[in-house]
Amino acid sequence: MRVLVAGASGAIGRQLLPLLDAVGHETIALVHRSPVEVRNGHVVSASALDRNALTTAVSEFEPEMVVNLLTAIPHNPNPRKFEREFALTNRLRTEGTANLVVATGGVRMLSESVAFAYAPRPGLIADESQPLWENGPKPFRPAVAALKELERITAETGGVAVRFGSLVGPGTGFAPDGTVITAVRARKLPIVGDGSGTFSFVHTHDAATAIIAALDRPEVRGAVNIVDDEPVASRDWLPALARLIGAPKPRRIPEWLARMVAGSWGPAFLNGLVGATNARAKAELDWRPRYARVQEAWTADLPTMVQPSVAV
Repeated sequence: MRVLVAGASGAIGRQLLPLLDAVGHETIALVHRSPVEVRNGHVVSASALDRNALTTAVSEFEPEMVVNLLTAIPHNPNPRKFEREFALTNRLRTEGTANLVVATGGVRMLSESVAFAYAPRPGLIADESQPLWENGPKPFRPAVAALKELERITAETGGVAVRFGSLVGPGTGFAPDGTVITAVRARKLPIVGDGSGTFSFVHTHDAATAIIAALDRPEVRGAVNIVDDEPVASRDWLPALARLIGAPKPRRIPEWLARMVAGSWGPAFLNGLVGATNARAKAELDWRPRYARVQEAWTADLPTMVQPSVAV
């Protein structure tokens, strides 16, 4: 199959390209600035926000499937500037996705969405039928609106929106030099309030294997959560990560103080999220994460930092 990968130079794209080669797909890797390599296929450069340039770049290859990984998330996002810093990603998820449809003639699309935008409810572990957090903190609302539009456009192609959990692995904030690891080491990532915000993680390699599984299953449509097996509260995973890398114990701060320091989105992210279930992915994509628990992913990626007897 000829597969166009838009956003091929990102954290998931770099894990996906060698897997596409390995299973025999012909890859058209679309990048804007950062170079990548493919063994069986082509690398093309164009901005997804320039419809004419995008169409010129990809139309000659006649892709049979689009993997849409378009984002422009800052390396070190500032929670107080969330809405401004995610504006370009929102455009890529709406305008960029629409341009991909035009440029490829509307072939089936698989798009990157997120599994941490569900409306919170105490004790909830969300499946794909749960509503998104449309009335969440004001800075987050444009991002949710963009996700909904991304998923709508994707559905019109007969495709699937893969809702990834919080990413760990190379190229993410949880890499050895990543922003999360740096913040935990400096005690700049606190437990907010009761620390009940629940995270579902996924390693970038597992995200890529889920995409490979979905390519060959055109009957699977709609949204599918791609997350690990065990959601974990921030009051548990933050101290566990600190112990694992030999960092000081995270501070605890009240929500009102967190809002003063980080604005409305930061505390909501750490203390308002709900976890997600991967039951549909297992049943319909026959997919299993290599790293069933986030501790397993950390242990694989941070071997020189690992301390013994750490449990989440």
